[in-house]
Amino acid sequence: MRRGLVALLLVFAASAASAQPNLGPGRFEFDGSWVPTQSEDVSNDTVPVDYMALPLSEAARTRALSYNESQLGMVERQCEGWGPAYLLTGPFGMKVSSEHDVKGGVVSYTIAGWEDKLPLVIWMDGRPRPSRYAEHTRTGFTTGQWEDNTLVTVTTHMKNAFIRKNGAPSSDLARMTVRFKRHDNHLLLIGIIEDPIYLAEPLVWTRDFVLSPTALTAAPVPCIVTFEGTAPGNEVPHWLWGRKPYMDELTKKFGIPQDVLLGHPETLYPEYRQKMSERR
Repeated sequence: MRRGLVALLLVFAASAASAQPNLGPGRFEFDGSWVPTQSEDVSNDTVPVDYMALPLSEAARTRALSYNESQLGMVERQCEGWGPAYLLTGPFGMKVSSEHDVKGGVVSYTIAGWEDKLPLVIWMDGRPRPSRYAEHTRTGFTTGQWEDNTLVTVTTHMKNAFIRKNGAPSSDLARMTVRFKRHDNHLLLIGIIEDPIYLAEPLVWTRDFVLSPTALTAAPVPCIVTFEGTAPGNEVPHWLWGRKPYMDELTKKFGIPQDVLLGHPETLYPEYRQKMSERR
């Protein structure tokens, strides 16, 4: 009787183990709902001219200062959705699910879409990256691999998009690398965006998420195109050089030098404080 019970327990344990994802040694459970802690600096997308902490190139600065948010009301742009960089800068949480092969190995992870952010699929099956001439999409092409207890993802083949909602751009040559590191119920994202067109040097972002005790609802919201009052025809709303409003809003309110607001790379480093002191 005792031997039979032990055998039954062993069979049950084996079947339960085979039903679990085959994550491998040192790898964390990524599936679930994650909400941002909002304990770090949050980019202020509501201010028209705030490109602080961005190492913008001259081309990026020129384009950002011509950006008019009314572009989002154009019929052909209403349903574009934000690019993968919104994972690091947007306000939403992450609802992560996975697909497995017959042996329980993870084929892909999917970070669900949220309203104006599209889903992001992370391929874990070793498939090759497409040719540089392959189609570029709003979400790009993302592969992932485990480095010890860190999930490392690389995203390429993205369309022109924005790394900040007030007009700081990214090109279709951008490359985004994100490292996911779990500490208990916290998930740290370390993102590096490289862009030979719009960034003078790699942009590094970090963001902290915490495991949610309740499941997030990530149902897709249908986008219905309609006329929103934007001028019809081929005209794209924009600002001429030097005409963008509120250029000095944060300078007047907080005394922040305009070089800092315009995303000059040198302003990212502590040595720039000396320059600020010399100006006073």
